Parts: sequence; structure tokens; C-alpha cells
Amino acid sequence: MATTLFTQNIIACIWDFDKTLIPGYMQAPLFRRYGIDEANFWNETNKLAENYKKRGYHLSPEISYLNHLLTYVLAGPLKGLNNRILQECGADITFYPGLPDFFGRAKGFVAEKPEYQKHEITLEHYIVSTGIAPMIRGSSIAAHTDGIWACEFIENPLQPGFLKQKELALSAEAEIAQIGLVIDNTTKTRAIFEINKGTNKNPAIDVNAMMDAGDRRIPFQNMIYIADGPSDVPSFSVVKGGGGRAFAVYNPAESAEFAQNDQLRQTGRIDHYGPADYTATSNTTQWLRMHLHQMCDRIVTDREAAVAQKAARPPRHLNATPEEEAAKRAAKAPKQGSFLE
Repeated sequence: MATTLFTQNIIACIWDFDKTLIPGYMQAPLFRRYGIDEANFWNETNKLAENYKKRGYHLSPEISYLNHLLTYVLAGPLKGLNNRILQECGADITFYPGLPDFFGRAKGFVAEKPEYQKHEITLEHYIVSTGIAPMIRGSSIAAHTDGIWACEFIENPLQPGFLKQKELALSAEAEIAQIGLVIDNTTKTRAIFEINKGTNKNPAIDVNAMMDAGDRRIPFQNMIYIADGPSDVPSFSVVKGGGGRAFAVYNPAESAEFAQNDQLRQTGRIDHYGPADYTATSNTTQWLRMHLHQMCDRIVTDREAAVAQKAARPPRHLNATPEEEAAKRAAKAPKQGSFLE
């Protein structure tokens, strides 16, 4: 018997990280720990591609900061840096007002009405970031998320001939040595499709496999993508183009970020924008709550319409009951005071 893979009563909030959930960049606690000038590191990173081009090399801007971190490890300023330290530094990340509590409150928004509970509507939070996964996992928001996509580093890289060895020696003084996974502003969209199709919940589903819209775990129309600016236009476009919502946030202290978001709104890249303030009474919280409710209302309507359409009417007697016969006679009898032609 054919059946759908998922019930599609799940909503997803998909979050960028830097300048969306936090005011700056997540690497700040790492640089403080090692005494590295953060502004100088990013200045160097931004000029890498230009300088390598003069030497005949082509560098992808999206991985330049990851390579430069590894160079700092090899050169000494970040000597000894490993994934455990990255996770420890994540604990020092400071979030915007209202976080991480907002993640829990938002899950309550989709259970505020009896009909939402009747249809077992739930909300999931996902972080899709070009930042560093161990740092996000070490932060206070990690426990409130349902999945994290971000860049990964490898310690103790496998050496030549490793396929022929029975045991591999692991150095206790492990350092990050290679890039394991890159999430850039384009591959973020792959993560969104994995959430959409349910690949993250069922590895048997390939993200590139053809799949009917009705079989996808979280339809795009059940998604809200929240980020801070133009670099997230590919992700905004995927979610918004599929019927979901695209919402941008800005630092209230930065007028340039406000203007940037307004431009995104004017060009149709996003549905709306608001301050990166996730406290209970903020404009951003109110907008997200309202649109989560709108999604819940649509899910309820769609599911109840599907039941009405697919459920067969109960069988009836071919012969009318005495009560039904009496009702028919009463309906045919002329009403008092009526004119007969």
C-alpha cells in the first residue's frame, strides 16, 4: 500500500549564526584565549585572495579563513589548537538579548492553540553557519537546537599507507591539521534541502534523490530562514521561493545594517526584517510568533481538508427509516397561506 514518508506537521526555523544570533564573529573567544589581534586576523583573511592571485593562485574566499587558521596553527600563534579547545571557547560566546531562551519559547508558540496540539505540530531549530561546528556545539544554544551544519577540522590526519595498517597511532598532542567540512554561502542551500527532504533524520534518503513534494519531511512552506544580510541571499531565495518565509535581522546599534536589510526588503529578497532582539516583547519575536501561527493555521486547514476529501462517507440504508419518510412528507406538504398554481 502506497503511503507518504512524513506527515508534514513540522515547522523549521533555520538560523545563520554570526551577526544573527551573536553581535560579532564566533571566533572572538578563541582569539582572546590565544592573545591574537582579531581585527588583524580578519584584515589578513580578507586580503588573502588578492595576494595569492598575484602569485598565480586562485583561492576560494569561503575557505580562506579556515586555511588561515591552519596557517596560524602551523606557524605557532595557535599552536596546540584542537577541537576540544574550540568547543571550550564556544562556551564563552555571548548571544543577543533573549537567547537562547527564545528557542524554547518559540517551540511553545506552535502549541498555543488546541487545534495545533490536536495535529501534533512541532517546531525544530537548525543552525546552518559558515562558522566552526565545535564552537557552536560548545555554546549555550547547542542544547536548544535540532541540528547544526558548520565547518569542521580534522586532527591526526590519516597518513600514507593507512589502509594497510591494522592500528593507527593517535597523538595525544592533537592539533587541527586539515579541513574536514566546508559550509559556505552556497552549500548552505544543500543543508536546507537535507532538512527539507529529511536526509538528516533518515540517512537512507539521498539529498539528490527525486522526491515528491508530499513526501518531504519539512516542506519549504513550513520553513523560516533567519539571517543577517546579503551573503545569505542564496538561502533566502531557496526558502522564500518555495513558499517559506525569509527574515533578516540587524544590530540596532548599526545603522548600516538597518539600511542593508531595508535594501533586501525593497528588492524582494526577504519578507521582512527586524532588530536582533529575541526578548518576549520585541518586534522580531512578535513577527516570528505571528508567522509561526500562520503556518500552524495552514497545516491545520490542509490536514483537515485532506481528511474530509479522503475519508469515505459511511454506508446508509437503501430504504428510508420511518423518521426520514415523515421528514420527506413534511417537506412536500404546502405551507399554510401559500399560493398554489
